[in-house]
Formats: sequence, structure tokens, C-alpha cells
Amino acid sequence: QVQLGEHGGGEVQAGDSLRLSCAASGFTLGYYAIGWFRQAPGKEREGVSCISSTGGSTNYADSVKGRFTISRDNAKNTVYLQMNSLKPEDTAVYYCAADVGSGGRWYRPSTYDYWGQGTQVTVSS
Repeated sequence: QVQLGEHGGGEVQAGDSLRLSCAASGFTLGYYAIGWFRQAPGKEREGVSCISSTGGSTNYADSVKGRFTISRDNAKNTVYLQMNSLKPEDTAVYYCAADVGSGGRWYRPSTYDYWGQGTQVTVSS
């Protein structure tokens, strides 16, 4: 059974950092591109970042460029999202997702086939 699980969310102050992790079971994460998305109350799910299967290519939403860094450790079957200089507007549920080959734009949720359950990130001012 394919499962993705996010960890590392929490409540922090503006300017703080968090590192989210996305671990997989039931399949080898290293074969696939992995995306991070977030969804705030009343808003659509938006693409935050994506990393290719090898880690050689990454993408970021303009709103997080220079503050967030995506990385992966395929030996640990885990993808990370390092979030620095957090802002209140970063508050959302964060999800990781795997693209197992359907293709598409990295920032579109429809590109991804498997999703984690999400982890809450709350940033207070």
C-alpha cells in the first residue's frame, strides 16, 4: 500500500524556521518527482515547491523563493522542505505529493498521484 506522510509542522513565530519531511512507505520515493503544496482556509491548494527524482531540478513558487529549500535523501526515502523566515501568510496545511508519471505542470495538484495527509504550519506575527 502506497503511503506518504508529512512531519514537522507546528506553531512558530514570524521569522522562525521549520523543516518538514515527507516519508514514503510501499514504494520507492526516489523514482519520482515530489511536490510540496499548501492550503490555507478558504483558499485553493497551491504548489510550493517540487524536486525531480534525482534532486537535480527544483522549482519554487515566487512567494517562497529565497526562503524555502526543497531537498531529498533517496537513501532515507524522504523529501524535506526547509522553511526559513516564515511569515504569517505561510500559515496553511502542507502536503507532499508524488508524481508517478502522469506528468504535467509541477504546480498543479492534478499532476500528482499520491498525497500525504498534511501537516499544519501556523506562523504568528
